[in-house]
Amino acid sequence: METRVCRLYDIHDLRIETDQVAAPGAGQVRVAIGAGGICGSDLHYYHDGGFGPVRVKEPMILGHEVAGTVEAVGAGVAGIVAGDRVALNPSHPCGTCKYCQAGMFNQCMEMRFYGSAMRFPHEQGAFRDRIVVAAGQCEKIGPGTSLAEAACSEPLAVCLHARNRAGELAGKRVLVTGAGPIGALCVAAARHAGAAEIVATDIQEATLAVAARMGASRTINVAAAAEAMEPYFADKGSFDTVFECSAAPAALRTAITAVRPRGTIVQVGVTGDLPVPINMIVGKEIALKGTHRFHEEFAEAARLISSGAIDVKPIITGTYPLEQAVTAFSAAGDRTRSVKVQLTFA
Repeated sequence: METRVCRLYDIHDLRIETDQVAAPGAGQVRVAIGAGGICGSDLHYYHDGGFGPVRVKEPMILGHEVAGTVEAVGAGVAGIVAGDRVALNPSHPCGTCKYCQAGMFNQCMEMRFYGSAMRFPHEQGAFRDRIVVAAGQCEKIGPGTSLAEAACSEPLAVCLHARNRAGELAGKRVLVTGAGPIGALCVAAARHAGAAEIVATDIQEATLAVAARMGASRTINVAAAAEAMEPYFADKGSFDTVFECSAAPAALRTAITAVRPRGTIVQVGVTGDLPVPINMIVGKEIALKGTHRFHEEFAEAARLISSGAIDVKPIITGTYPLEQAVTAFSAAGDRTRSVKVQLTFA
C-alpha cells in the first residue's frame, strides 16, 4: 500500500514523496494518521539541519506528535480494533538497558523516538499518511476528542513529566517563562495540579494570549513591560516553582531571581551552554532540576485530553494539509502568530 511521507533532505529541502507501507505484523497495528503537530525539534531540523551535536545525516521523515485511526491489526493484538482512534506514543525504549531496568525509561540507552537524528541510521518519523506501530504505542481516545487534540498528547506528556519533576503544586505560586506550546501546556498542567497563582512571561502578545486561555492568572510581556516583574523579585523572590520553557539566558536569570529561597526551578527549554548565576542558586538554596521527555505520562496526557480535563484547543493556531508542509513550517516558526501548527493527512 502506498503512503505519502514528509521527508527532509537538507536545510529547507522538505519533500512530499511516496513510500510503501507494509501490513502489520504480530503485535502491530497500521494507523492512518489524521493530524500531526510541528515540534520545535522539527523546526530545528528544517531550519538548521539539527541542534547542538545532533545533525541530519541522511533523508529523514519528520514528526512525532501524531494521532490517527487504526486501519488494521496484526496477530496477537488485544484491546485495539480497526476503527479505534488513537494517539501514538513516539517513544519506544528498549526495556532492557540499565536505565529501563531501573524504571527510568525516558533515559533509555537505546531509545527509539520518531523523527530523531540522534541515532544513525536515523529514526524515521510519523508525518505520513499511514504508519505501522507496536500496539503498545497506541492510546485510545474518546469519540468527542478530535485527532488534532489527540496529537497534542506528546507535548502535554512532556509538561506532565516536568510537573512531576517539580513536586506538589497545589496551592503554590508558579511562574512559567516562555509561552510557546510547551509553556502554554505547562500552564495547563500547573492549573490542573491546583496551583493557586500562575504567571506566564514571554515577548509575544499572541503566545501570552494563548497562555491566558490555558489558565494563566497573569501574563507579562517582558519585552514591553519588564518592570512588571520587579515586585516578584522583592524579599528574595515570590514563586514556589518556576517552569523555565524558553532556554533564553535572560529568562533563566529571571527564574532564579523570582523564585523564593528553597524554591524549585524545572528547566524545560533546551539550548547550548548558558551562563548561570551560581552564587544566587547557592545563596537561595534553589533546586534546579532538568526534565527530559516522558514515559507513563503519555497515557495520562491522552486521558486528560480525551476526558476534557485539559483543553488543548487554544494552542492549535494553524492547520495545513500535508501538501502545504513548507507553508506550515514557515508559519510554525513565526512566533508572532503561531503557537502549535499542525499538518493534516489523507
